[in-house]
Amino acid sequence: MQLRHVRTLLTPQDGAAKVTCMAWSYNNAKFAVCTVDRVVLLYDEHGERRDKFSTKPADTKYGRKSYMVKGMAFSPDSTKIAIGQTDNIIYVYKIGEEWGDKKVICNKFIQTSAVTCLLWPAENIIVFGLAEGKVRLANTKTNKSSTIYGTDSFVVSLTSNVSGKGILSGHADGTIVRYFFDDEGSGESQGKLVTHPCPPYALTWASSSVVAAGCDKKIIAYGKEGHIIQTFDYSRDPLEKEFTTAVTSPGGQSVVIGSYDRLRVLNWSPRRSAWEEAKPKEIAHLYTITALAWKRDGSRLCAGTLCGGVEQFDCCLRRSIYKNKFEMTYVGPSQVIVKNLSTGTRVVLKSHYGYEIDEVKILGKERYLVAHTSDTLLLGDLNSNKLSEVAWQGSGGNEKFFFDNENVCMIFNAGELTLVEYGSNEILGSVRTEFMNPHLISVRINERRQRGMEENKRLAYLIDIKTIAAVDLVGGYNIGTISHDSKIDWLELNETGHKLLFRDKKMRLQLYDIESSTKTTILNYCSYVQWVPGSDVVVAQNRNSLCIWYNNDAPERVTMFPLKGDIVNLERSNGKTEVIVAEGVNTVSYMLDEGLIEFGTAIDDGDYSRAAAFLETLEMSTETEAMWKTLSRLALEAKQLHIAERCFSALGHVSKARFLHETNEIADQVAKEYGGDGTDYYHVRARLAMLEKNYKLAEMIFLEQNAVEEAMEMYQELHMWDECIVVAEAKGHPALDTLRRGYYQWLLDTQQEEKAGEVQESQGEHLAAVGLYLRAGLPARAARLAMARDQLLANADVMNRITTALIKGELYEQAGDLFETIRNPQKALECYRKGCAFLKAVELARVAFPAEVLKLEEAWGDHLVQQKQLDAAINHYIEARCSVKAIEAALGARQWKKAIYILDSQEKRVAVKYYPRIAQHYAALQEYQVAEELYIKGDRPKDAIDMYTQAGLWEQAHKLATKCMRQEDVSMLYITQAQEMETQGKYKEAERLYIMVEEPDLAITMYKKCKMYDEMIRLVAKYHKDLLSDTHLHLGKVAKAHGGANSYKHVAYLWAKSLGGEAAVKLLNKFGLLEMAIDHATDNGVFDFAFELARLSLKQKTPEIHLKYAMFLEDEGKFEEAEAEFIKAGKPKEAVLMFVHNQNWDAAQRVAEAHDPDSVANVLVGQARFAFEQKEFQKAEAFLLRAQRPELAVKYYKEAGMWSDALRTCKEYVPSRLEVLQEEYDKEAAKKGTRGVEGMLEQARQWEQAGEYARAVDCYLKVQDPSNSLLVEKCWLKAAELAIKFLGQPRSVEVTRLVGPQLVAMKKYSAAAELYLNLDLIREAIDAFIEGEEWNKAKRVAKELDPRSEEYVDQRYKEYLKHQGKVDSLVGVDVMAALDMYAEREQWEKCLETAAKQNYKVLHKYVALYATHLIREGSYDKALSLYVQHGAPANLQNFNIYKRLFVEMVNAPGMNSTEAYPSWADLRDVLFNLCENLVKSSEANTPAHEEFETMLLISHYYATRSAAQGVKQLDVVAAKLSISLLRHTELIPADKAFYEAGTAAKAVGWENMAFIFLNRFLDLTDAIEEGTLDALDHVDFQNTDIPFEVPLPAHQHVAEATREEIRDWVLTMSMDQRLEQVLPRDERDTYEASLVATSTGVRSLPCLLTGYPVLRNKVEFKRPGKEANKDTWNKFLMAVKTSHSPVCQDVLKFIGQWSGGLPSSSFSFQ
Repeated sequence: MQLRHVRTLLTPQDGAAKVTCMAWSYNNAKFAVCTVDRVVLLYDEHGERRDKFSTKPADTKYGRKSYMVKGMAFSPDSTKIAIGQTDNIIYVYKIGEEWGDKKVICNKFIQTSAVTCLLWPAENIIVFGLAEGKVRLANTKTNKSSTIYGTDSFVVSLTSNVSGKGILSGHADGTIVRYFFDDEGSGESQGKLVTHPCPPYALTWASSSVVAAGCDKKIIAYGKEGHIIQTFDYSRDPLEKEFTTAVTSPGGQSVVIGSYDRLRVLNWSPRRSAWEEAKPKEIAHLYTITALAWKRDGSRLCAGTLCGGVEQFDCCLRRSIYKNKFEMTYVGPSQVIVKNLSTGTRVVLKSHYGYEIDEVKILGKERYLVAHTSDTLLLGDLNSNKLSEVAWQGSGGNEKFFFDNENVCMIFNAGELTLVEYGSNEILGSVRTEFMNPHLISVRINERRQRGMEENKRLAYLIDIKTIAAVDLVGGYNIGTISHDSKIDWLELNETGHKLLFRDKKMRLQLYDIESSTKTTILNYCSYVQWVPGSDVVVAQNRNSLCIWYNNDAPERVTMFPLKGDIVNLERSNGKTEVIVAEGVNTVSYMLDEGLIEFGTAIDDGDYSRAAAFLETLEMSTETEAMWKTLSRLALEAKQLHIAERCFSALGHVSKARFLHETNEIADQVAKEYGGDGTDYYHVRARLAMLEKNYKLAEMIFLEQNAVEEAMEMYQELHMWDECIVVAEAKGHPALDTLRRGYYQWLLDTQQEEKAGEVQESQGEHLAAVGLYLRAGLPARAARLAMARDQLLANADVMNRITTALIKGELYEQAGDLFETIRNPQKALECYRKGCAFLKAVELARVAFPAEVLKLEEAWGDHLVQQKQLDAAINHYIEARCSVKAIEAALGARQWKKAIYILDSQEKRVAVKYYPRIAQHYAALQEYQVAEELYIKGDRPKDAIDMYTQAGLWEQAHKLATKCMRQEDVSMLYITQAQEMETQGKYKEAERLYIMVEEPDLAITMYKKCKMYDEMIRLVAKYHKDLLSDTHLHLGKVAKAHGGANSYKHVAYLWAKSLGGEAAVKLLNKFGLLEMAIDHATDNGVFDFAFELARLSLKQKTPEIHLKYAMFLEDEGKFEEAEAEFIKAGKPKEAVLMFVHNQNWDAAQRVAEAHDPDSVANVLVGQARFAFEQKEFQKAEAFLLRAQRPELAVKYYKEAGMWSDALRTCKEYVPSRLEVLQEEYDKEAAKKGTRGVEGMLEQARQWEQAGEYARAVDCYLKVQDPSNSLLVEKCWLKAAELAIKFLGQPRSVEVTRLVGPQLVAMKKYSAAAELYLNLDLIREAIDAFIEGEEWNKAKRVAKELDPRSEEYVDQRYKEYLKHQGKVDSLVGVDVMAALDMYAEREQWEKCLETAAKQNYKVLHKYVALYATHLIREGSYDKALSLYVQHGAPANLQNFNIYKRLFVEMVNAPGMNSTEAYPSWADLRDVLFNLCENLVKSSEANTPAHEEFETMLLISHYYATRSAAQGVKQLDVVAAKLSISLLRHTELIPADKAFYEAGTAAKAVGWENMAFIFLNRFLDLTDAIEEGTLDALDHVDFQNTDIPFEVPLPAHQHVAEATREEIRDWVLTMSMDQRLEQVLPRDERDTYEASLVATSTGVRSLPCLLTGYPVLRNKVEFKRPGKEANKDTWNKFLMAVKTSHSPVCQDVLKFIGQWSGGLPSSSFSFQ
């Protein structure tokens, strides 16, 4: 960083006139300089002097030159200046925001010594150092100052860290102290940091270290915890003088230190992590620098000098101009000032983390700043001056920034969208999306504040092209996902983020309500859409229409206007909203209804009065009606009932309006009487619940207030009698019977007979209920009631009325039930039949009318058929023996098998017509056999034949046809069908049909016609051999004439084949086709003909034919014949391979041995491979050894993973390869690790069988199977067994040490122990038994085998009992350990009970532990009772406990009362017991003993005071005791003692004493606030035994309110002229409560009852040093006698014990 001199602000003088201090304001607008003549000069940021004011002394009587200004600082809001002066005061001046504002002192803080330095790091907090070494804090809000910390050394410097949350103070002894106001999470410690070699006048706290310098000409940089990082030593430079002041740049990256004629500059290098010295700024004749101040934006540094000059320097690393519009000044690595050259406005861009800022860019219409550091991203809005710094890992500058939203910056990088809110240093949100178009992202940040919503930040974006996600950025959770069926091309949230508009590629506009997750299509062919700013109104264009939704809660209600052009913009300003439309070359504006827009906004903002006012101005329309409805709902929810009433009036809901009007009157009346708005009044809340039809809630509200009448009245008004009666019953209302009668009468009057019947039924009036049910036309209900009541069934008249009514109402089933119940089966059956209740009818008929059952079953079947329940009907028809109906029902229900079953049992004439119908079904299912049988049963064979022919099953058709038809008919049928096939080109099928009806000639003709000569020759050869030659000749001519060479050859071959023998050879030789014919014959499988031709003319071709024939036979599976042919062909190897291929090993071996010995080995190898595949390993190995191929055996074993066999075979037959194989195996084992358990086990067994025990052991040890612990255990034991049996001692021990712990882990302790014992591992065996808690076994083993381990077992047993908490068992083993354990587990009663059985010393050890525990928990009263119970031994280690109990008691609140006597008596008794014990101990007469005697005396005073407070006659005794306690304020809290003494004196009318004591009490409370007793004035207590040097109480013992009351009383009394501010004196001319006489120094004994000195008339006790004032003693005895106070009696009893017995005479009147 460079320093460049800019200007001189204040011209230096000729002599010494030093600038004492300087300060820049936080807003960079003001600069203050304080000169030697104590005047503050104020400059603007450009260095122009604009104002000045003089400071003032603390006291004008000392004159204006009685002080110097040593410290000056601006407040964080830049409107105040604090001035620290050497005349022990700090003034705070309000200088205002504008130049020339009046300067007013708004705070002053008086101190006890000179102020030496001053900071103002935070709002309301001024930190300053004093000459006496204290660093204090002044709070401008409360106008109080307090000490932060104190030292014994003059404070020479103060500085804060960059954040202002921590301070450093430098002291004259070189000490540097650090203190934090807020924990910044830096982990740095507080307190003394380091001792600098000299007073650190130049002290700064940079971002990375502390820099200090002073008169030793050295600059030292200290690390975070005070270690030296760097030293710059100029002590040998003759030109350098002492360093006087230093300052850090605002970013903490640079430090400037002032000395004589010189400014030294240090810059922090992050790369080197060290300070680098820049070139110093040297200015001749500048003289000593006395003050430095750095502007908050880092751009200017000001230096004040000894001669009164102020110089201003420009601070800059580099400077650049951006696009000729902005100037960038890099004032530090992490701070840049951006200045707009046209407007002069400046923005300070700073990295809060101290990172170096790279290039700064200005984007987004030259409004937004973007800059990178190594770890963060800086963003800023130049208009609003809002800056952000967020964590950002470098992404190579690939980010894309979008600035469409004024509140938030959108950053796209690698498929991720990040949002940063300007002015916030946290990333607002981050989501994954591939869509970077700002039209596909919508962010709303607190754009319209709504009632009840603090923060509202929402985002909508595309997950994919058809899915929108909406996110709440405050909570960081998804608030909606919208899946759409088409691609989305635009979306936008409304300003509150509760509604979302989006448009898809099909131009459809959708509105989505995020709260209710509902999506509505509101417009098609949408070309333009926009939310109206500041509202929830939507404007859109659809072709030639302008569409406006004023209320988007009712999207179906849209206002439309015709348009001639396209909407280009939407403008809202000056209370008007206009839609701008381009109509050709003109633009036209359409005004929107501002009232409607305002309504929506008012609703959203919760301003319902404004909304109602808007609606008042509108005429009623569908839109207005919807708005009134919305407003009514919202007003009711918000309990704005007057508005709700107005809404219902407007909507014409007269009843609701009237109801609300009445409710409002109630609320208004309540509001007038009790305040508030009245809506929380129970009656109002109940009425609102009634309005919502929530009557139960209304009832609950009434009953909560015991308003039973009102609840009943509500139900009566609503005619909800049942609920009304329930309330009356619950509350035992006297009018219950009247209510019931009234309800019944009302039901009758309103013709609600059913309800009336229910009432009568519930009251047991069954006959009346039946009558009412019948009147109500409910005979079924009457019948149900009657059937449940025998007395009604016996009433014939009633039964007759009910049955008549049931039949009339066609309720036949119920009538039947009733008739059956009254034993009238005939009528019952009739009714059941009429009511189609056939089940009941059949059951009744079976009992009463068996003859009717069949008829009923048939009728039941008919009924079910009518109901289309054919399945169910079948069985009923079968039961009724109606076969035909049963068959029809089965067919109708498609129950085919059931139908066949029924038909098979019927006569043929009945059944024959039904079979074909079923046959058709089976034919459709292609179950032709079943269908054929059914057709035959139904005498329809022709249909069966047709079925087969249609299915193309000609053989079956022919077979059936020949059975059932005449031959000529069959032939005719088939020939017709064959001709049909022929026309379709299905020649083979046609041939088959012709042949079937014995018409081959027709087939030959067909083939001839189609020129299919091969087929034709085949048929001629088969059916007309005599015509074959002629046919060939004919075809040959045809072929020669019309076909090519091949056709001709083919015909010749066929001709030769038909001739055979010599004739064939001649014919073929004639055409030169002999060899071709042989090949053709073999290729077509005509081997006989081929052999015949070869035998007759070409013998050399015979082996070739044999080979081809052999292959043909092999393919046919005729292997024996093929073998013979292979041998004939001279190819025995081929025969061997054939048999090997087919795994016929014997045959292969036979052929090989007989014809090809070389192939024998191959056969054996093949056999071996097959045997391996079949897992016949022994066999396979034998084959390979026979074939002399042992290496293959090894290979196969290896591939099968059978390493033991592989190694064995290799060892026996291929020993040369054993080593290589061994290595392979080891590698394989290492690679596979734990293989399958089975495999590992098998391997182990194989090694074992092979005698490879070491390998077997390794394998067994590798078995791991968590699911089968038994198997694992067996394997491990096996491994150990093998190791012990077969392997040497070291290996067996190693295995056992490996297996033992595993068995222990599996809880197999005995097995592990036995294993260890096998190898004499005694200690391990004992540990195994101990692990399994088998202590007896462990002890036995130790005793028998290793007696030295017995002690070890006992020790472990104790530890076990401790760990298990079996303390009772432990008592018998180790009582002290048991006691410790009881103590650890806080089972104190048991602990003390057990300890008491030991001895006194042990008991008191645990009593002390318990007491300490109780005191730590704050239960000092319980701790005290312990010592009351067990006595207080004179143990030195207990002294702190006794003292702590005493301190707790005297500090405890609420102890100045009679009720506190038991506690004081306990303390007194314990201390008495202790003192008695101390007398007998070695601690007698020590300082500790004396202290406890004093504590006993104090406790006795407190106890006696509590006793006296309960007896009216002893008020003066109690008061005197409170006053006597003042001489012991070195042991009891002073403020509490003076308060109690003052109030006691006041209570008995000693106002002089009360005033002095309470005045002292107030001084003490102030001293507690200050933290020091230095300011106390002891004049009032001179020549008394009340101590001056007392401990400062740690906190106030008296409540604030009480202290204020005392303050008021003291102030009042101080005005009273009669009051004498002196303590009363006695005959000694000494304060009456003082034990020591002022003039003589004689010390009197204190009275045992009052603590006052006993002067003359005294009562003496047996024990020396114990006396009482006789008057007081007699008065006390009299009070005891008259009041019978047990506590006073207890006091006398104690005095008797303490003083060696009471005096013999009870009363004395001398």
